[in-house]
Amino acid sequence: MLFWHVGATIAFVRYAFRDQNMDLRFLAFGAILPDVIDTPIGAIGWSSFQTVRLWSHGIAAASLAMVAVLVFTRRGPSRKRWMLLAVGVMMHLLLDVMWNEPATLWWPFLGSGFTATGVPTFAGFVIDVLRNPVMWVGEAVGLGYLVVLWRRAGLSDSEARKALVRTGTVSAAIDSG
Repeated sequence: MLFWHVGATIAFVRYAFRDQNMDLRFLAFGAILPDVIDTPIGAIGWSSFQTVRLWSHGIAAASLAMVAVLVFTRRGPSRKRWMLLAVGVMMHLLLDVMWNEPATLWWPFLGSGFTATGVPTFAGFVIDVLRNPVMWVGEAVGLGYLVVLWRRAGLSDSEARKALVRTGTVSAAIDSG
């Protein structure tokens, strides 16, 4: 769920932190990082895991990311950018409703296994995901927010897009709600 994770994470974090200058590149990458790491491993090792939500979908990995940022960066802009990556990872767990998969969320504290999907093949899992209307609603919501942000930030203009790529920031004001 690409648009769900990126769109909902950016919307929530921009509203919660109200930082016009946050680097959305780091936040967006953190929002998809657990899937970037776990999905290929889960697909390759489906016969062992029967899930694509593995180590990166747990509190331990998300906490480790935050601790690593604190240990390896100094206060200032660099830490602020890298902490957004860690916040994005935490938001991924929230948006994946990981509390419904306690064996994975609390791995390794509740054991060495992960919450299996119960689907015997990876192809069957992909079909189940694509047939899930909740997934499509989430994607639509995330994409909808990103379209609104695109318009408000004037990203149809090539200079605004270049600035986003260069700085990770957009000119769209953060609404007070």
